[in-house]
Amino acid sequence: MNPGFETIMGNDSDTYFDIYTHAPGPSGSLPLTPDMLRDSPSGDLFGLTQNVGMGWDPGNLLGKQVLILGTQGGIREEDGRPIALGYHTGHWEVGILMKAAAEEITSRGGVPFAGFVSDPCDGRSQGTTGMFDSLPYRNDAAMVLRRLIRSLPQRSAVLGVGTCDKGLPSMMLALAGMSNLPGVIVPGGVTLPPTNGEDAGKIQTIGARYSNGELSLEEAAELGCRACATPGGGCQFLGTAGTAQVVAEALGMTVPHAALAPSGQPVWKEMAKQSARAALGMAESGVTTGMIITDRSIRNAMAVHAAFGGSTNLLLHIPAIAHAAGLTLPTVADWAEINRSVPRLVSVLPNGPEHHPTVRAFLAGGVPEVMLHMRKLGVLDEEALTVTGHTIGETLDWWESSERRHRMRRHLLENEGINPDRVIFSPERAKQEGLSSTVTFPTGNICPEGSVIKSTAIDPSKVDADGVFRHVGRAKVFTTERAAIRAIKTKGIAAGDIMVLIGRGPSGTGMEETYQLTSALKHLSYGKEVSLLTDARFSGVSTGACIGHIGPEALAGGPVGKLRDGDWIDIRIDLRRLEGHVEMVGSGENPEDSEAGSKILASRAPHPELAKDPALPDDTRLWAALQAASGGTWRGCVYDVDRIVKLLEAGMNTEEGQAIIKG
Repeated sequence: MNPGFETIMGNDSDTYFDIYTHAPGPSGSLPLTPDMLRDSPSGDLFGLTQNVGMGWDPGNLLGKQVLILGTQGGIREEDGRPIALGYHTGHWEVGILMKAAAEEITSRGGVPFAGFVSDPCDGRSQGTTGMFDSLPYRNDAAMVLRRLIRSLPQRSAVLGVGTCDKGLPSMMLALAGMSNLPGVIVPGGVTLPPTNGEDAGKIQTIGARYSNGELSLEEAAELGCRACATPGGGCQFLGTAGTAQVVAEALGMTVPHAALAPSGQPVWKEMAKQSARAALGMAESGVTTGMIITDRSIRNAMAVHAAFGGSTNLLLHIPAIAHAAGLTLPTVADWAEINRSVPRLVSVLPNGPEHHPTVRAFLAGGVPEVMLHMRKLGVLDEEALTVTGHTIGETLDWWESSERRHRMRRHLLENEGINPDRVIFSPERAKQEGLSSTVTFPTGNICPEGSVIKSTAIDPSKVDADGVFRHVGRAKVFTTERAAIRAIKTKGIAAGDIMVLIGRGPSGTGMEETYQLTSALKHLSYGKEVSLLTDARFSGVSTGACIGHIGPEALAGGPVGKLRDGDWIDIRIDLRRLEGHVEMVGSGENPEDSEAGSKILASRAPHPELAKDPALPDDTRLWAALQAASGGTWRGCVYDVDRIVKLLEAGMNTEEGQAIIKG
């Protein structure tokens, strides 16, 4: 044998040739009836043959079929040791939840099926071209998940098991689009923080801190090794993963007290069994996902998002869920109104003021505890139905006096030394402690269609006594994230600067996250003196004076794409009234006013280096075009099929359209 082939093929073994070409097949017989043979589609009958072929007992074939869809990634030994790594901890232990749910379904006479659509890691892809696929992945995964659901024609209910930034939103979109089926979300929980070390958000800044002389090589290596202290679950902060779990529960799509459970622990596995029982109960009672996801539950989700201080990425996902369910899409005005009426009550990473990991929010009572406070404020619709078959109001009645609530909160106090009321605040205490509301939507001549800032994450020391953040400074404009992070690492950014990153919206990069930049600014000593403007988006763990989702995006002709180095920019964010503006106010030696800035912008061409990223995949270009035709980022980056079809038909009827069709 050629030596090169020997390396690959190895040496032949006699056992390789122990091959057989037929087998007796499963014993027993299918539980068929004359009516089944006369009336059932051939697919239903062949499905039974497939089931026993996989080893299922022929005597237990006719129970309710429940499909368990999961985002599991990697290959594990039974004891958890890795055979092949997953992309992230958030899908590493999902299979354990799926197994627990399946066993519960089987024990109750059901027939569990499982399918998998894994998900990427936004942390792993930060600063890389992998980020160009991050947000577009959500729509693609939701479509595949729905196709899997429809491809099991006899399913009675669906369990969706997901944890992280894109897997869980895509699972919610998939179930929301199957309104006639019972559907339950099983959140994948959270990983634990190290006993001594840094959380998974801060650890992503070791490169920037080392480059600025604020961290040694040895410190970076040791801290980086410990940040993910347990092998499963989403990151320890209220980023997109944690916020998506909270939103799933607020929508009524989970069993009570499901979000943010510690991955791998008994209470987490029990939640999977509870979810299986809920799905079977929905199938028996006729409760469907369309009865759970309604306009009132969407509003509840927005209100709970505000109370938690959640990720701004959910401003993309909640409208998309509403769209999938055929509901009214929330507008910027709706978000602003809710954030004015709902105070932030939760003090966890990354917002603070006390930077607790999210597992402490779970122990303090999680979503039900926050909802108890919201109930007293009258900002919750208690008639919304949940997957338990009970309303939110009935759930809170149970929760308030439940043993589970009191034991969890007592555990946090007695075993962790943490007062649960310092993790989930009462509205009165939150006001005393200065917890500001979650998001603000600034407008101005740079962002005439709007923008978003997680205003609750602005450093309090930069907010004036009247509750207003003010920053007038000169722009430093970048057209690539690589150039922007290089400037931070090489001290090309100084206190007082306003960083502007353009061309990174949907058309340029698939609307990449820019956490590399926001995290570096948060954890560098001068970072709170710098503001950031971009048509891209931010990770849920981002903090600081970071304004994203600027519309129109630069590549769609937005004025943000006309900014130049040295332009004066005036940023004002009122954290009490939740109002703000971002204005270009001149380019001379001194700032002028917004009128002068608007005239300059109107006379300018786009930035000469503005262009879509040359590495942008065709898949993402297609996504960008379809979501733009569907209303863009403010409608959740969805695929609105009716709008797309109308545009295509209108285009096909033009001379230009006919010429394209004919090639």
